Amino acid sequence: MRIEPDGDGGAGGGAVRAIRPIRPLFVAAILSGSFLLFLVQPMIARMALPRLGGAPAVWNSAMLVYQALLLGGYGYAHWLGRFGVKRQAGIHLALLAVAALWLPIGLTDAKPAAGDEPALWVPWLLFASIGPLFLAVSAQAPLLQRWFAASAPGVNPYALYAASNIGSFAGLIAYPLLVEPNMALSAQSWLWSGGYALVALLVAGCAFGLPRGPAAARERPTSAAPTRGWVAHWIALSLVPSGLMLATSTFLTTDIVAVPLLWVLPLGLYLLSFSVAFAAGRRVADFLTTFAPVTILVFGGVMIGGTHEYPYLNAIIALGLLFMVAVALHTALYRLRPEPDRLTGFYLAMSVGGALGGVFAGLIAPVVFDWTYEYPILIVAAGLLVPQTWLLPLLSGAWERRRPLVLGIVTALAIAIMLVGLNDPGGLLGKRHESAAFLGLAALGIAVIGARPAFVAVLVASLLLFGGWRALQISWEGDTRTRSYFGVYTIRDYPANGTRTLAHGTTLHGVQFVDDPVKAREPTSYYVPGSGIGQAMQVLPSLFGPNARVGAVGLGTGTLACYAQPGQDWRFYEIDPTVVRIARDSGKFGFLGRCLPNPRIVIGDARLSIAAQPANSLDLLALDAFSSDAVPMHLMTREALDDYGRVLGKKGLLLVHVSNRFLDLEPVVTATARGRGWYAAALRYAPTVADNSEATMSDWIALTRDPVSLAVLVSEGGNWEPLRYRKDVPAWTDDYSSIVPVLSGPLADLKDD
Repeated sequence: MRIEPDGDGGAGGGAVRAIRPIRPLFVAAILSGSFLLFLVQPMIARMALPRLGGAPAVWNSAMLVYQALLLGGYGYAHWLGRFGVKRQAGIHLALLAVAALWLPIGLTDAKPAAGDEPALWVPWLLFASIGPLFLAVSAQAPLLQRWFAASAPGVNPYALYAASNIGSFAGLIAYPLLVEPNMALSAQSWLWSGGYALVALLVAGCAFGLPRGPAAARERPTSAAPTRGWVAHWIALSLVPSGLMLATSTFLTTDIVAVPLLWVLPLGLYLLSFSVAFAAGRRVADFLTTFAPVTILVFGGVMIGGTHEYPYLNAIIALGLLFMVAVALHTALYRLRPEPDRLTGFYLAMSVGGALGGVFAGLIAPVVFDWTYEYPILIVAAGLLVPQTWLLPLLSGAWERRRPLVLGIVTALAIAIMLVGLNDPGGLLGKRHESAAFLGLAALGIAVIGARPAFVAVLVASLLLFGGWRALQISWEGDTRTRSYFGVYTIRDYPANGTRTLAHGTTLHGVQFVDDPVKAREPTSYYVPGSGIGQAMQVLPSLFGPNARVGAVGLGTGTLACYAQPGQDWRFYEIDPTVVRIARDSGKFGFLGRCLPNPRIVIGDARLSIAAQPANSLDLLALDAFSSDAVPMHLMTREALDDYGRVLGKKGLLLVHVSNRFLDLEPVVTATARGRGWYAAALRYAPTVADNSEATMSDWIALTRDPVSLAVLVSEGGNWEPLRYRKDVPAWTDDYSSIVPVLSGPLADLKDD
């Protein structure tokens, strides 16, 4: 409750009236603004995809733009603190009104000039398209908390931050599960614009209830200013959960299981951790924080050593670890929060930490590391920062009296246990040596919770024992594993089979026989002669003569090149230069060298590259970009099919690889091609005894605008069938696409929830 001068009492009059702050109004305004922020990011990404493509320079630039605008919003909220709350309200409402000129939200019509650098042009496009709107909305959370503190002196404004993150979580879940599956982009734009108008009205309502007169004048902070060390601590406590959230997503999809929409879960738990840590009730946050060190010690080691035998269990463990770390470190932030008069500076430091965590995990790590080393690094950082309370108080006295001695003993024990787990000298423990070492390190680590340096020493030993040391050994080999912004690529040899494989995370991208020069030229995996693409390659001469023109989207190991014949014109479209180096330059795979020594490879987003080609310049185009968790939807829209049809001409063949563990993509192709003049058939291939030992199951769809071409292909053999049609799966366009209706396998129940 606040007391302010009554208007009838004159300037400085004595009569007063009590005004109860309208807390629900502030909650609604903050929640709605955060909801909009987490709608706009994926929405703009979907709008930009057909125009900008999916190259890493594009999406790295986009991430930096979002981070810069969020920092700008928090910085703007902090800057407004130099004015009284009424003037703050006037300035902010004016900004909301000016930003409304950018409605309805969407991309501007600007197009890059020839030679424009994407790293510069893409940020400019995004700033010009959504900059004012994003900046105005991103300032809501800290600014309205300051207004609430002015309206209700003595009432904790930090609890409103929990509402902010609940709104963010709701927006995060709503977009992929509700908004995207049910609305075209044009309708999404109007929905967001209506939400913006609602937020502006709610902010105006909050502003109307702010104190007037002397109570509204700017008051200089009276609490102690935070030291540099204090601010650095805020930044570090924000950096680690933010980085770990991104690292968890990367680690899960790279080393555990590649599942569509998996990125929603780490980000959702990260947002919910704020709601728990900043809630008015402290029991849950304090309980989880007390046991967070145990979780870090046990789950951290389990995750680094996780096997593919139980991928979903490992995913649950990784998500639980992330949530516990985020709650604990955000609870530490809450405990270190300043008085409300320095609230916006606190949130600005948090925003800086979150941005730095994103830059480290999203931009620096893929360049510096060849594996997801950021994941164990951030787990160790969490161990350094997490609040610790002695679970065995009897040991605290020894630690306080003899810290160097205790630290030395614990470190030596941790190293000894780790070495036993790695080597089992003398074979004393047999196959149980790793389990025994794990139990030993867990017991030692739990015993020293409260002695931070000793705890971290045990944690590092645990991470090295369960996967960390093996990861370092592979890195030291130099040419077995590499990494780009698209993920981690691992080359493995299997001497028993005489084969070498390339895996992108958990997805196979190619297999080659390396011991037999004759078999080294044989197409393998998804591309064997009996597969859909294999049969299409075999009918090329009869359909298009000896000079057929072939394009392939997705290079992989270059397996398809071994179908090339003299006189044919081949070109590959590959978005990741790292894949080109592996297939062509590393010497690890010989498909290109043996079968197509001088391939034409176009690096960049395939849709943009194909759209720039002249009409009727290809006879066959193979789309092989949909087998992993990250489905490039812009390659399968009606507008994309129109581009392919223009480049292929009347008789050309389009082969689409739709094998996927989690998505039923065939009905999407059916709906998208329907009514557009395409004839189509599908071949679901299973290996036979006639195929080589490295043949794998595959699903291919053949499309053409010439029924004769399709008839020739089908007549060559194989169980070609008509495409399946599902009424509940709409066509994908540049204005609408969603994977939710086509989820299959373990994720199928999501679409019915």
